[in-house]
Formats: sequence, C-alpha cells, structure tokens
Amino acid sequence: MTDDVDVDAAASAGTDTGADADALYQLLAGNTAHVESLPESYFDGVLDEQHPAVASVCCSDSRVPQEGMWNVDRPGWLFTPSTIGNQAWDRVDGERVVDGSVLYPLAYTGTDVVAVVGHTGCGAVAAALAAARGGTDHPPGVAKRVDLLVPVVEEGLAGADPDHPAGLVNQLVEHNVDRQVAFLRERAEVPDGVTAYGFVYDFQGAYGDTPGRAYLVNAAGETDPAALRDRVPEAFTDHVRRLA
Repeated sequence: MTDDVDVDAAASAGTDTGADADALYQLLAGNTAHVESLPESYFDGVLDEQHPAVASVCCSDSRVPQEGMWNVDRPGWLFTPSTIGNQAWDRVDGERVVDGSVLYPLAYTGTDVVAVVGHTGCGAVAAALAAARGGTDHPPGVAKRVDLLVPVVEEGLAGADPDHPAGLVNQLVEHNVDRQVAFLRERAEVPDGVTAYGFVYDFQGAYGDTPGRAYLVNAAGETDPAALRDRVPEAFTDHVRRLA
C-alpha cells in the first residue's frame, strides 16, 4: 500500500501476529505516509468549519474510491456519506426520509450539489434482485437496506432488457441512481437550490473501455443523453452515457 514504511520490519517489532495484525500495520503505515505527504497548510481554512461544495452519496464498496474518482486532494471540498446501494434515503418510524448523513451537509454546511454515485456490479442491487426473486437471509442491518431497494429493483425490471450486453444488474444500478436523484428532488427537507446529479462509476467496462470513469447518467432529472451532453463542456462529453 505504501513504499515509505517497511511494513514487514514494523510488524516484526509488534506483539500481534496474523492477518488481522498485518491489516492493522498496513493501516498505521498508510496513515504515516498520509501524514508525511501533507503540506503544512493542508488544513488551513477548515480547522473550525466546513462548507463542502459537493456531497457524494456513494455506494459503500472497497472498489469505489469516493474521493479518488474525482481526484480530490484537499479537505473540505467533498462530503462523503456512503451506504450500501448508494441510498439517499432511510426508514424512520415506517417513513422514507432523507438519510441523515446525506441531509446534514445540505441543511447545515451550505452544500448545494449532490452527486449520487452508483457503480457497476453493485452487490446491494444484486442482493435486492435476489430478494425480489424469492427472498434472501441477511443480518437485520443489511436486510433493512436491501429491503429498501427491492421496490426499486422491481420497478426497474419492468423496463430492463434481459439481453443487454451490460447485464441486468448494471441496468438496475442505473435505474437506482435515477430513483435516488428523483427522491432527493421531491423531498421537502432538501433545501431549495440543491441540484442532484447521478453517476455510475464503471470498473467493469459496461459503459465503455475506460475503467474508473464516472458516467453522468442524470442531471436534476434529465436523462436524455443528448440533453446531458449539452450540459457539459465538449471535453467531458465522453463522460455522458446511459444503458437505458
């Protein structure tokens, strides 16, 4: 993970052994490299408050680098809530509400842009598809999130193409991004003036042959590719693509 610290040498001086200890040493070595890479003024301007420009509602997945995909290299620009299935909602007392981690920057830090980021091969969407087809067994915390996605998947199945080369799950990923954007746009607790965009982060080549590209699939409810391309500079039109 880092060449600046000899993890093996550091581990030999530790008292713990095994895979768990190795992961711990990797974390500590990585943080050491992080600290050493920071300029002295790195946190100037955000020591006492934050006003991030964007909240990125990303899927909780180790293959999806929430800051790295946007090349964010400074603190305070990107607010980073994540849930399995990049869900902008939660269920409280039986009602769907905006997830608190998503709503916080919109309500309290002046953030007025939300990027909902799904990704190809999403396990949460696949789990919801399995549940829609007959049920699966998950621990309560996971089951709650999967259950919230089941109606989205069922709705998406009606318009999905079973023969699409990108596969069924990836079509449902895109549909879920659309649904999360629509939910944020319709909720009264989201302040006026907030704009929601929808992206799919592609590392499977479902949208093109550029691994790691985030494809714009929705802009404030607009999903027509031609209209989306009109909204971005010509240099970024390759970032606009939809499966459906």
